[in-house]
Amino acid sequence: MRIAGIGCRPGTGSGPILDAIAAAGSIDALATIPAREAELRPAAAALRLPLHLVAVTGIATPTQSPRIQSLHGTGSVAEAAAIACGGRLLAPRRTFGPVTIAIAEVP
Repeated sequence: MRIAGIGCRPGTGSGPILDAIAAAGSIDALATIPAREAELRPAAAALRLPLHLVAVTGIATPTQSPRIQSLHGTGSVAEAAAIACGGRLLAPRRTFGPVTIAIAEVP
């Protein structure tokens, strides 16, 4: 199963989120932090994918953003969300405008 860990700016609409997911390829579920549920829930519903809300504080990520570290306690919300679901990152995060996405393979 492929999970897309997603981070985005507060208030990001469904359009950019759906575009980022489409660019990322085939996925089976979405994951993000509880603070971004309002942004991700409509996209998950539109795609009929489960949305996992996960804690990311303290999860080590290959990408390190000092701003995200100070806000969320991890280097990348997208990467940490995918890892928190038990996944192995397939590649570092990719950014599409206000949306960051990281794909993980979950056994």
